[in-house]
Amino acid sequence: MFEKLNSPRTGGLLALILAVLILPLFFQNTFHYDVAIHVAISATVAISLNLLVGYAGQISLGHAGFFGVGAYSSAILTGWDFGWSPITAMLVASLAVGVLALVVSGPILRLKGHYLAMATLGLGIIIAIVITTEDWLTGGPDGLSVEPLTIFGLSPQGEAQWYWVFCVVLIASVWLSLNLIDSPVGRAMRAVHGSEVAAQVAGVDTTYFKTLIFVMSAMFASLMGSLSAHYSGFVTPDIAGFHHSIELITMVVLGGMASVFGAITGAVILTLLPQMLTGLEDWEMVIFGLILMLTMIFMPKGLVPTLLTKFRRGEA
Repeated sequence: MFEKLNSPRTGGLLALILAVLILPLFFQNTFHYDVAIHVAISATVAISLNLLVGYAGQISLGHAGFFGVGAYSSAILTGWDFGWSPITAMLVASLAVGVLALVVSGPILRLKGHYLAMATLGLGIIIAIVITTEDWLTGGPDGLSVEPLTIFGLSPQGEAQWYWVFCVVLIASVWLSLNLIDSPVGRAMRAVHGSEVAAQVAGVDTTYFKTLIFVMSAMFASLMGSLSAHYSGFVTPDIAGFHHSIELITMVVLGGMASVFGAITGAVILTLLPQMLTGLEDWEMVIFGLILMLTMIFMPKGLVPTLLTKFRRGEA
């Protein structure tokens, strides 16, 4: 019983659910709800990216591009020119992103190391440029308004209701990720990360599994982009930009690669830290960079894996 509670699948998931239920008791205004919502959005995308980077070992610096495609697709398809329902638009956008990821995965995933990182970075930059320049469709730098989300005739009203929507999605993504990691697909992903050559010798179809997780991760980022767009009611090219991609990969690395709850921790820190340092004006980015640098020097595996290792050693 106690061993199960200490495992990420049960104990960690229960702790997350408990935190989600308790947090609103400390929220004093809509701003607090808004910050929590952005934490949930970033954490969910970081979890999907961590499956690709942390477990499969495939570096991606263009994940924000898929997020942006999902957001803009929902904005365009639900607009007055098309008038699609939000759910249909989200699903179609996710499928379109999945097809895009499948097409580009062939040449991109043949690369390794910094070559793979540069290729995914280039893909993200191309998507951001297209969104910015095709103003006849996307509104260009000025952005685009998004219709409200409606599900079976119901629409979330206010930050408090949206908080529960995003928390349910976050908890579902954690549950799905934990089960995926413990499945044969997850074991194949870890084998590819450990040694692609050894995995091939053992009979693992490395190309298939790398493509599978790349497509899945991209589709999940698209879904979160769509949800985020409906929540904010407006989208700009910044959500698909280089800085957003770097922010997402930093969340994964800071919290701990190959750790679902590490991705959540990284998202919490990188979302809350700028809010805490706003009063320091010009020193904000200096302190922010110093914290990241010290973490990488003294905790190269990330916060959560390092702290868990020390805790287990202390218990022993």
